[in-house]
Amino acid sequence: MSSVLTRAWARWLLRHPGQLVLAVLGVALGVAVTLSIDLAIESSRAAFRTSTETVAGRTTHQVTGGAGGLPDTVFAAVRRAVGPERAAPLVEGFVRAPALPGRPLRLLGIDPFSEGPFRGFTAPVDGGATRPLLGTTVALSQDAAAEAGVGVGDPLAVDTPTGRASLTVVRTFRPDGALAQEGTRDVLVVDIATAQALLGETGLTRIDLILPEAPADEALLRTRLDAVLPPDATVGTTGARAQTLAEMTRAFDLNLTALSLLALLFGMFLIYNTLTFSVVQRRDLMGMLRALGVTRAEVGRLLLVETVLLGAVGTGLGLLLGTLLGRGLVRLVTQTINDLYLVVTAQGLGVDPALLARAAVLGVGATVLAALPPLREAVSAPPRIATLRSELESRARSFVRRGAWVGGACLAVGAALLVPRWGDLLPSFGGLFFVVMGFALVAPWGATMLVTLVRPLLGAALGPLGRLAAGGVTGALSRTGPAIAALVVAVSVTVGLGVMIASFRDTVARWLDQTLQADVYISPPSVLASRAQGALPPAFVDGVRALPGLAALSTYRGLEFESAYGLTRLVALDLAPPGERAFRFLSADAPDVLRAFREDGAVIVSEPFAYRHGLAPGDSVRLPTPSGLRAFVLAGVFYEYGSELGTVMMARTTFDRFWPDRRVTSLGLFADAAVDAETLVERVRGLPGAEEALVRSNRTLRAASLEVFDRTFAVTAVLRLLALGVAFIGVLGALLALELERAREHAVLRAQGVTPGGLWGLVTLETGLVGLVAGVLAVPAGLVLARIMIDVINKRSFGWTLQTYVPWSVLVQAVVLSLVGALLAGIVPAWRMGRTSPAVALRNE
Repeated sequence: MSSVLTRAWARWLLRHPGQLVLAVLGVALGVAVTLSIDLAIESSRAAFRTSTETVAGRTTHQVTGGAGGLPDTVFAAVRRAVGPERAAPLVEGFVRAPALPGRPLRLLGIDPFSEGPFRGFTAPVDGGATRPLLGTTVALSQDAAAEAGVGVGDPLAVDTPTGRASLTVVRTFRPDGALAQEGTRDVLVVDIATAQALLGETGLTRIDLILPEAPADEALLRTRLDAVLPPDATVGTTGARAQTLAEMTRAFDLNLTALSLLALLFGMFLIYNTLTFSVVQRRDLMGMLRALGVTRAEVGRLLLVETVLLGAVGTGLGLLLGTLLGRGLVRLVTQTINDLYLVVTAQGLGVDPALLARAAVLGVGATVLAALPPLREAVSAPPRIATLRSELESRARSFVRRGAWVGGACLAVGAALLVPRWGDLLPSFGGLFFVVMGFALVAPWGATMLVTLVRPLLGAALGPLGRLAAGGVTGALSRTGPAIAALVVAVSVTVGLGVMIASFRDTVARWLDQTLQADVYISPPSVLASRAQGALPPAFVDGVRALPGLAALSTYRGLEFESAYGLTRLVALDLAPPGERAFRFLSADAPDVLRAFREDGAVIVSEPFAYRHGLAPGDSVRLPTPSGLRAFVLAGVFYEYGSELGTVMMARTTFDRFWPDRRVTSLGLFADAAVDAETLVERVRGLPGAEEALVRSNRTLRAASLEVFDRTFAVTAVLRLLALGVAFIGVLGALLALELERAREHAVLRAQGVTPGGLWGLVTLETGLVGLVAGVLAVPAGLVLARIMIDVINKRSFGWTLQTYVPWSVLVQAVVLSLVGALLAGIVPAWRMGRTSPAVALRNE
């Protein structure tokens, strides 16, 4: 009997390859999206780790300074405290080279006499005598030199915060090991004095240390260091600092991963849809086999084997597609990280076997999970019931009602998970997924209610054709129900993401309008698009102050350092009176806050900083200064969307009391009433040293900021399209299944005089009704998802308060997209039904 069962099963599968292809494609797309995001994220992380570890070399600990950095003189004291072989000074920053376009380069300023024990990758490999790293000379890896087309003795132009400079290549190197070679591909090595000149810095970025492993010896050296280091300097392990930097992107990575898992969820709907129909199609076959003595266990085993094979093939294809898709996504992910967080250069896609295994388990596991309901249906039905279509639809209607109750329970569980403020994002994402599943389970019942309401209207407008179309949707819930659920979920997620992105962009645009009060902004060139770095030349700043047509000027000094709050961004402001209008505070009067800011030495912090560290007005913000730890009163919290890490701001007069740094990072210029912004820009560009600065009008800077925003959400846009693709395949599979199931019904209609065109119209009306109903249901579901993403996920991920903005175009597009998608998916079934001979269809049935 098992041989007969196997042959019958194989014969059926060979006669219906299209359905299997759709199911395989659904699994493949779901796995591909999930894997591609995982690979892109891990590749960016791996690139950061490789670069950090290679540059660190054998370093065990690092000395870092506070907001003022580390003075040059500190190194001599540290060297005496720990020994000459255990300390090496370092100046680090990022530049770009026209000969190596499209990626930032790590500029490493070293002391050649201290480097030996720390990093061995600078040893020359080109043979012959090489000049020392002194003056405007540079060493770079052989791979980078080959890409740039330079060799020893050739010039290499670099764009730095102080302008363009020309360096002479005196050495190329190639460290041992593939990882070390990858980690040094984008490293330029110069001497410390050259690095300071190029980056506009006066001190050291850090001092690398090699401390002994023995705890007692390490403790002794740490004690000696504490005695000679400035009060705002800290000593930490190399791994701890790298981990701190890597944690900056955690929320961003987690959000992308959650979005990619949604695509896998759509794939599960498609799998469920296809396997349910394959069981339904074989109900006659299974009924006969059961009547012949085939047991439930045998049917179940065969279906399970079929499901596992289907999942395995789909997963294998998904792994291939995911790897290909990841190569494109890694560039988008890396660009976003570079714009918002830190500098990462991912040269290619690293394929981690662990990620492939995880994606494979997810793909096969999701397939089996989605197949459990149809498997249960197949093995539990008695032989006679298995052949009755009416019994199947009766069970489907009952399931729709029960599913609505279960969906309501899922929505309640999701709400319960979303309301509390958890210490971790995972419960919030769990709540979001429960809400999505709730909408999916409620969608078929909601569609039934809507179609029942509009059926009289369709009958009045279109006659019997309208009533037949409405009856076709509600009378075949075993097929239309899962298709509607998949389409509602996909379109609702599209609506939610669209509203969230529109709200974010509208909020950022309004914030930019308020923040960018000056007419012209000047800053050094920066690798990070989200904030200015470095300092402007003092002579150039003095020249700007003396420009004719300048009514007022604001100065800005930005610094980053380690504090008790982690990586901290401190900004010292000398605001012109018009510049004070740039701030909008959460819950305080701006005049009072700004008076305390100017006169009382109080600080203000951005909303993400306050949210992340649980601060409120009146609290103390404790920062390390050269004279020790100081507590500053928090006067107010302002809205800010430039960085999720947040910012601490203080008046320049307050900063100057505690820090010796008198440099300026950027300027805001207010033009006289008789001078327009473009004229002032031209005057600034005519000053000596202007070629070393970015000079942009208010309008230009606003457009550039919004361009960075749009790049940030490019990955999300790709995921939206992929999710819709999975949903489209699901609807296509459902409609093809419906065509095969209703072949006899349509044959009867043809025999009664319905023309092929009439039948085409009926099928098109049915598919259009499915798409329209799904689109209408997706709009409120999408708005709920948007509010969750805006008020819960975004807030807990990044600490930003967004104003909800619902563009009508997003809602209309969602309905139109759902309708057009269903109509397109219905073209093939309508064409096949219209061409099928009534006699052949009746005879086959």
